[in-house]
Amino acid sequence: MKTIKRKIVIITVLASAMLLLLYIFSANPDEKLSDKELREKALSLGLKPIPTTYKELLEVIDNPQNPLTPTKIALGKKLFFDKNLSYDRDISCATCHKLKEGGDDNIPTAIGHDGQKNPSHLNSPTVLNAALAKAQFWDGRAKDVEEQAGGPIQASFEMNLTPKEVERRLKNSPTYVKEFKVVFDENITFKNVQKAIGAYERTLLTYGKFDDFLNGDDNAIDEKAKRGLNLFINKGCKGCHVGMSVGGQSIQKFPLRPYKDWFNINFDPNVNIYDQEFPFENIGGFLGQNNHKRFRVPILRNITKTSPYFHNGAIKEIEEAVRIMGKHQIGVDFTKHQIDDIVAFFKTLEGEIVDYGIK
Repeated sequence: MKTIKRKIVIITVLASAMLLLLYIFSANPDEKLSDKELREKALSLGLKPIPTTYKELLEVIDNPQNPLTPTKIALGKKLFFDKNLSYDRDISCATCHKLKEGGDDNIPTAIGHDGQKNPSHLNSPTVLNAALAKAQFWDGRAKDVEEQAGGPIQASFEMNLTPKEVERRLKNSPTYVKEFKVVFDENITFKNVQKAIGAYERTLLTYGKFDDFLNGDDNAIDEKAKRGLNLFINKGCKGCHVGMSVGGQSIQKFPLRPYKDWFNINFDPNVNIYDQEFPFENIGGFLGQNNHKRFRVPILRNITKTSPYFHNGAIKEIEEAVRIMGKHQIGVDFTKHQIDDIVAFFKTLEGEIVDYGIK
């Protein structure tokens, strides 16, 4: 038995040594790149700039099942801000998705009908750039923004209205009756309400300094942000936070890596060391997709404006969120200097909603 244990220790030490050597001789994650090299590296990984014209928007975001038109978008905008879509006529989509404040509500959990909190204590995701994501909600249960739009309206703890009541209320408005007829060539239906709101949300893309950098302006972001971008890429953050939206493209396990240190883990063969508790109090008890701690990867555009963080809004500061993600997703203990650089990069992801000239 002692011989077996000794062999295990030797093999473990050798394996650790090999990994260390591989790390030492691999590319330096803090290597200095020219602006051109950094830009090309980012673009090659799919970190693309937001479109700035309506034609480009359609190429990126149009939905074949719900083709965008200016009149449909205008109708959707009107519905997005209409409190008549809630039971007490006091809540609209814009109530929890404040477009000038990051596209969310900046509180740990959404407050809905009759002052109710989300029963799972879920934090409202941003609506900005959400149409670029491949799934909606924290567990990814909705395929697109059109499907997602119907959820909060019907939820008893959010807007608390049935599809039939939505249709009845809107049909009482001659203006809405006319507009739906023009846009959809049919009477008002809840499905078309979802399509209209979804069409509007597809235009809520934001453009900022990072996009200027990707489009060739070397001076759009400072050296600190460039270091942060380089760290973001080389340390592995870009493995999940990909695409034009810098996230929202996949469902991932969280936490991925053990909460405890390796040397303090009880190596019980019946215990999955990756099935760890959250690195914060899981208020609300939500466990993601199929209760397997799988969550839609958050969109990082405007992330510095959408505090608090994680599915239940448990973490207030962006720096702590970066530390947690580094440690428990990619297995890196970021230094304070590195965290500050990454946050500087995140600030370049702040942006304003693009005016696509839609009347």
